[in-house]
Amino acid sequence: MLLYFLRHASAGSHMVDPKKDEKRALDSEGIDQCRSVGRALTALDVQVDAIISSPLKRATQTASLVGNEIGYEGKIVIDAALRPEATFPAFRSLLDRYSKSEAIMVVGHNPNLSQFLGKSISEAACDVATDLKKGAVARVEWRRNSGVLNWCLTPKIVRALYATVTDNSRPKTSRK
Repeated sequence: MLLYFLRHASAGSHMVDPKKDEKRALDSEGIDQCRSVGRALTALDVQVDAIISSPLKRATQTASLVGNEIGYEGKIVIDAALRPEATFPAFRSLLDRYSKSEAIMVVGHNPNLSQFLGKSISEAACDVATDLKKGAVARVEWRRNSGVLNWCLTPKIVRALYATVTDNSRPKTSRK
């Protein structure tokens, strides 16, 4: 199965009140990050059978915006196994429920999403140093107990690639 790890995009500053923080929305930078990453995933022909998100607003918004960009027509599935305080065994249980899928996208938070990614690409399920930036997406080829990291795109990399493609597609003018 292909497993896409997507960290929620930029959502401003952390709020002290946990209830208010759960309702913290994406900021304008986060919305732009979602569009850019979604377009990059479309260019890579990414298609998923399911998008599963943490119930926190910034994650569900990220899931929805990126899902729209890649043409995902299904319903975003909300799962507590992607909450900020979720455990790796809960995450593995989520993967087991989707084991017959060809490709899924999980949308969550750090530090646990990076930890889940690290444990997913380590055969011993130990901590591997990974750090998904806000709005970043990583692709893992998952095989029952471990996976192989194929690539990881950050919004900064996507913007740089897009700028390079745009610059190379402009007609060159010659100086005389």
